[in-house]
Amino acid sequence: MKGFSKRTDSIQEYYFSQKLKEVNQLREEGKPIINMGIGSPDLPPHPSVVDSLHQSSLLPTSHGYQGYQGIPALRNGYADFHQKHYGVSLSADTEILPLLGSKEGIMHISMTFLDEGDQVLVPNPGYPTYTSVTKLLLAEAVYYDLKSENGWYPDFDELEKMDLGKVKLMWVNYPHMPTGAKADLKVFERLIAFGRKNHIIIVNDNPYSFVLEDNPKSIFQIGGAKEVALELNSLSKTSNMAGWRVGFVAGKPEWISAITKVKSNMDSGMFLGIQQGAIAAMSLGRDWYGGLNEIYSKRRKLIWELAEKLGLEFEKDTAGMFVWAKLPKGKTSDELVDNLLYDKSIFVTPGHIFGTQGEGFIRFSLCVEEESIKEAINRLS
Repeated sequence: MKGFSKRTDSIQEYYFSQKLKEVNQLREEGKPIINMGIGSPDLPPHPSVVDSLHQSSLLPTSHGYQGYQGIPALRNGYADFHQKHYGVSLSADTEILPLLGSKEGIMHISMTFLDEGDQVLVPNPGYPTYTSVTKLLLAEAVYYDLKSENGWYPDFDELEKMDLGKVKLMWVNYPHMPTGAKADLKVFERLIAFGRKNHIIIVNDNPYSFVLEDNPKSIFQIGGAKEVALELNSLSKTSNMAGWRVGFVAGKPEWISAITKVKSNMDSGMFLGIQQGAIAAMSLGRDWYGGLNEIYSKRRKLIWELAEKLGLEFEKDTAGMFVWAKLPKGKTSDELVDNLLYDKSIFVTPGHIFGTQGEGFIRFSLCVEEESIKEAINRLS
């Protein structure tokens, strides 16, 4: 037998894939684990979404292969959604590509633009998949630090000092995961100017724009952004459809066409029933998002109480479905995570998995029922 690809030497199994095996083993041993680690929505989609899937699945014509670009109604649905909530027009025919979740879009975009040895600007802390996909393609991840004293936004002065000659892509993610830093149009303006000046494609990963955020933002609200930017979006968090795997990438026609070329060789389209469900989800009004945020707001206040009992510091003016909390000096995130897991049967995420700038922090998920959070608080009393 010959060996594995050298790509496998550059990455490790995803943290949650590894750690959840340990958590599940503890549950099998009878431990009452409260999982505050992963951001998988525990609430259901709107009933109209499930009904659309059901009705479509009853049709005998629904079960064949679908087009690689999704049905026109799905692309039109996203174009209408984008116009309604972000105030930005997109061409449904040429500027939108549906995805099987936005995570696969990270791979498709990277495969479209990167060659071996190219460099990619990756936020630190940031979503680990930006790094792993870059390494899988034998490109190089170049990290740019995000710091609390700078609002968890890029330090453009430091970026301009870097050798950017081999950089093709820059990953950004606002509202930011894991810190919860909100999207800011002034920051988007600087990102677009930075990308234009240095001939770098800016990719904004935007799945949290409605979660605990009254004014959703898109990088395309900045004039001229389509010339240098792409944007990923997803129904996983905003519509409680994480397992359905529905996402989108938007951008100028020639880039969407190139990404389609890659994607069409990777899958055979999205099940029609899921597309119909996604259309129903995107037609929901602001009352849907308001209802979700009312629930998340109540949960977040309880998580703040839990964090205070642990002696942690955190910021309250944030968006997204996590609380990012700073540990007291002298403690590591792994130490606190393991103490909570083994002593209190509470699982949270260590900040270091998001990069070196994440050490000294832990992340709490809001995808936990209020009663479970209250139980966690009681366990610390």
